Amino acid sequence: MDEQAALALIGDRLSVAGDDCAVVDGQVITTDMLHQRTDFPDGTTRYTAGWRAVGASLSDVAAMGGDATAAVAVYAAPTFDDAELTAFLDGASEVCELVGAEYVGGDLDGHAEFTVATTAIGDADDPILRSGASPGDALCVTGSLGRSGAALRLFDRGETARANDLFRFEPRVRAGVALRDYATAMLDSSDGLARSVHQLCRASDCGAALDEPLPIADAVDAVAEDAADRRELGLFFGEDFELVCTVPASAVADAQAATPCPLHRIGTVTATGITLDGEPLPDRGYSH
Repeated sequence: MDEQAALALIGDRLSVAGDDCAVVDGQVITTDMLHQRTDFPDGTTRYTAGWRAVGASLSDVAAMGGDATAAVAVYAAPTFDDAELTAFLDGASEVCELVGAEYVGGDLDGHAEFTVATTAIGDADDPILRSGASPGDALCVTGSLGRSGAALRLFDRGETARANDLFRFEPRVRAGVALRDYATAMLDSSDGLARSVHQLCRASDCGAALDEPLPIADAVDAVAEDAADRRELGLFFGEDFELVCTVPASAVADAQAATPCPLHRIGTVTATGITLDGEPLPDRGYSH
């Protein structure tokens, strides 16, 4: 069973599952797990690991239009090193501070592989779900795409300072809050733009027509082998934690003015089919 099949099974058993967070009494809550082997390439600092792990959960809160309030983490490692643990706490605390939340602790555990499990909560009286898009809405994305893919290439090259910098993304909490007045559907792009669009369209029972050029990060140009590789990193790699949303076409300019980061229109919601420049867009992206 692959990840998509596992998610489908969970969705069949739990009717409340399917969005980036659970909604409980006016709050949104989410949890994530990251591992040394699959999520933290050689050269990732513990500061970056703390930032990125907690940031991933804060991004889920952002995707619901939630105002993030707090986060916790389980820190598991073969040994507890003073400098590593302190750096992790600094990264976790500072990413929370960046979005107006607070890092409030968690748990410690001995484990054969460095592993982090994080939980974040936020306030959202009227959360934005994936299921509200309608044909004619504009399809938009915040920021730029491909940062994490570029970072992985730089880690492989041993350029760890720049790679760590790219790995420390800003969770789009403030953008998510600003989009509450405009977005009809929203999720984050942790699985890649292409898969995120497919997920949104499945939830909203619609299609989408995307148009190039897409907002691909400048960092991708420094590592991409050619135009096809650049497109691959921007569309399918994932782990960028931008917001993918739909907005009524008449409200795009207002939404762009209200959002405290770039908000790019990349297409239009349609009744059926998911295409990029008229060609079918594969449902492909990051998988655990």
